[in-house]
Amino acid sequence: MATIRDVATRARVSTATVSAVVNDSAYVSPELRTRVLAAISELNYAPSQAARSLKRGRSQLLALVVADLANPFFARLVWAAEAAVAAWGYSLVLFNSDEKPENERRILARIRALSCDGIILVPVDVVSTQPQRDSEGEPIPTVLFGRTVEGQNTDTITIDNVAAARQVTNYLMDLGHTRIGTITGPLHLTTGRGRLEGMLEAMRARGLTPAPNHIRAGEFREDIAYSVARELLTQPEPPTAIYVANGVMALGVMRALADLSLKCPDDISIASTDTIPGIGGLRPRLTRTEHPVIDMTNEALRLLVDRINRGSGADARNIVFQPSLVVGESCAPHKS
Repeated sequence: MATIRDVATRARVSTATVSAVVNDSAYVSPELRTRVLAAISELNYAPSQAARSLKRGRSQLLALVVADLANPFFARLVWAAEAAVAAWGYSLVLFNSDEKPENERRILARIRALSCDGIILVPVDVVSTQPQRDSEGEPIPTVLFGRTVEGQNTDTITIDNVAAARQVTNYLMDLGHTRIGTITGPLHLTTGRGRLEGMLEAMRARGLTPAPNHIRAGEFREDIAYSVARELLTQPEPPTAIYVANGVMALGVMRALADLSLKCPDDISIASTDTIPGIGGLRPRLTRTEHPVIDMTNEALRLLVDRINRGSGADARNIVFQPSLVVGESCAPHKS
């Protein structure tokens, strides 16, 4: 995306001259105006209407980009952000990328056009997502939520995914389970990768290794988790316990158990990472790690507003929240 500085460089004029031409706010000689207009055309420069009207002021808009609005975890994030953002004097603009990188790229372009003052982003494209810049070429304050992007020096709010998986896996092993399977999230995401690493780390500490066919990808989707759970549970030697890497997938796993006429925890123990509204109402009550979504959201807003006020010069801050294990009724001691 071309910036006003790119146009100024191409036209060999100052950014003030480009601004004067774009906003028709001051006299510019015909020769310079022609050069600026030619550069704008060549670079396909498109300053936002908001940027023109605000003249580099603030829009008082914050963008929240979630990865999957159908996931109750992100719905709770939206609720918490909407409840808190007005206290900071801002309004919230909500976007859903639906876990699709092409949607994320389109959304970020739209955010630049709206001249949002800052972004809370649950990143999907963790490889090519780059720090965002406004039409003036200045960095747009951004806080990454729940996931990180390798090599990007950006404020982040995350949960300790490795610790969450370790807590659950240790609990299952304390019950005597050694044949533990897992349904993972996408391994290109730090959430999916960290939770698998935590499970494997906990098992290695006790001299255990899961069978390769007991590790399945569920992509953080209920329908996919349902399908792979059926595959896991109908193997000749299925796991005696399954660690499910998020709450949405746990719903799919419990549905698969019901369709296979299996009882939890009599036939198999199930535990998960993640908090979604209503999951505590499952019968049996699910053993899981809880994530402080409201506290995480409030901290993300605090970091973002502070970044907006302080500018981009300060070092990035990475805040990691700790999960807590909630023991339900979905796990039982292994029957020898």
